[in-house]
Amino acid sequence: MQACSATMASGRMRRPVARIADAALDGAGVVLLAVEVLVLFAGIIARTVFIHPLIWSTEFARLVFVWLTMIGAAIAVRDDRHMRMTALVHSLPAHWQARFRAGADVIQLASVLAMIGPSLVFLQVEQLSSLSQLGISSAWEAAGLVAGFALIALYLLRDLFAHRGGDFWRGAVGAAVIVGAAWLAGRALAADTLAEVIFVFIAMLFATVLAGVPIAFAFGFCTTFYLMVTQGAPLAVMASQVEQGTSSIILLAVPLFVLLGGLLTVTRLAPAMMRFLTELIGPVKGGLFYVLIGGILLVSGISGAKTADLAAVAPIVVPEMKRQKIDEGHILSVVSCCGAMAETIPPSIVLIIIGAVTGTSISALFAAGLMPAILLAVILALLSRIWAGADAAAAAPRVPARRVLRSFLHGLPALALPFVIRFAVIDGIATATEVATIGTVYAIVLGVVFYGGFRPAALYDCAAKAVGLSGAIMFIIAVATAMSWTLTQSGFADDITRLMLALPGGRYGFLLGSIFLMIVLGSILEGIPILVLFGPILFPIARTLHIGDVRYGIIVILAMGIGLFAPPFGLGYYAAGIMTDIDPNRALKTIWGYLAALVLGLLAIAFVPWGAL
Repeated sequence: MQACSATMASGRMRRPVARIADAALDGAGVVLLAVEVLVLFAGIIARTVFIHPLIWSTEFARLVFVWLTMIGAAIAVRDDRHMRMTALVHSLPAHWQARFRAGADVIQLASVLAMIGPSLVFLQVEQLSSLSQLGISSAWEAAGLVAGFALIALYLLRDLFAHRGGDFWRGAVGAAVIVGAAWLAGRALAADTLAEVIFVFIAMLFATVLAGVPIAFAFGFCTTFYLMVTQGAPLAVMASQVEQGTSSIILLAVPLFVLLGGLLTVTRLAPAMMRFLTELIGPVKGGLFYVLIGGILLVSGISGAKTADLAAVAPIVVPEMKRQKIDEGHILSVVSCCGAMAETIPPSIVLIIIGAVTGTSISALFAAGLMPAILLAVILALLSRIWAGADAAAAAPRVPARRVLRSFLHGLPALALPFVIRFAVIDGIATATEVATIGTVYAIVLGVVFYGGFRPAALYDCAAKAVGLSGAIMFIIAVATAMSWTLTQSGFADDITRLMLALPGGRYGFLLGSIFLMIVLGSILEGIPILVLFGPILFPIARTLHIGDVRYGIIVILAMGIGLFAPPFGLGYYAAGIMTDIDPNRALKTIWGYLAALVLGLLAIAFVPWGAL
């Protein structure tokens, strides 16, 4: 009885300590994100106003970015926000779900522990070099990897201890048996490089993803496993590749745009926009669908993140659609297809990523991405009118013209934000990386001056959520960078090149094959790692066939987006269901017509020479 009381007392003591540690980690992430915004914004002001660029700002921002990524990844582990495929596991009985979850946690922890040692080696190597502008050791960047992996390991250990004993041991033994069998199989295939690569990066990767291992950790596990089995390169090389994936200055735009997407709601910019659109075109038959589509088109030009777009628009429009008795299957279908449609609207995060990994001009991608999205939006609007326009209840109540004008004037500063962002990039005031800082400052000022202000606590919570979400995104990119390097070194890229070039139909066969591949991979994995993995492989093939980088980039991004929001596996489809509070099963019959229309629109974009430009 005394032992039991002591255990309970120690548990009560641990909980406050855990809360303090969690709050400290959140605070560190928010501070790092704020420093990034301030440094980059100061760099814009110094360069454009005082004509005196801060030469050290880029190097400093990259250093902070490494730490921000790894702390964000640890926060995402703590909050279980890393992207994972759960459709198969959730179809199992509850006791099997618990065992699979325990086994997935064991695999995650194994992949992270395998990286701590190489990260320490990489840290020692980096002590020999320095950051030229800051004049400090490069080990400060490498230390971010070590600290991040250590924090992730601690949170994964916490999750393991939270499992019931029986579930933990069954999951751990199952994972150990599978990994052991895979090790033996990998050693047996060592004489055949292609078979070995296919076994590890296709069979094992999809097995771990379908078993519920988060995608980033599945990538890390398979890459580490491959390097250990083949012994073709030391694991320290993987640590250096992960560091490269977290230190690209172009990708710094990711957490900044994620933050900006969250600010749309906190500063009341999104409600101001949506109120005007609802009062202007909501009374038209099928008008609430037009509001939904137009709202996502508009907001996509601000946040850069599709989840942020849906989160800013859907909670405002969808409740009204439900009150008007519009079929929920059509609502969820259109919301999901809007997510796919909006993938290329600048400043899209995937446009920035594909530009970073393939060397394509981000400004050119921004210029090319808008018209294809508008074409697909028109297709969705026509279909929603045909299928829902016959329902008189699909129209919102009419409002007086004076009220519409008042809502327009109220929403005008918010409506100007996407144009401010585009102007800043096109006019050369800010780079694609820096422009989100202009949007962030603009949104905060608008929130305070025009829209009634907001609580500082709401701004802090928004920044903390942005750190966790961007950490989950960037950790996938970092690990996928290492995986892409490993695939290239194995010769797999050459095999894919020969296969794609052998497709019948020349460039048209290659485009069809690319569209099919990206739709399938987009529905099973997630768009960002697909781009990091296959972008460096597929784009050189496109160049060989005289397909422009910008045109090809728009095509594969749209194809990937269609897969991402396609049931039964697309992660985006289930995210849309959560944001709309609609059972995903309600749209399983209605969504296919919309998706088919998007595919036809994509084919038109791909095969009409000016379609993707």
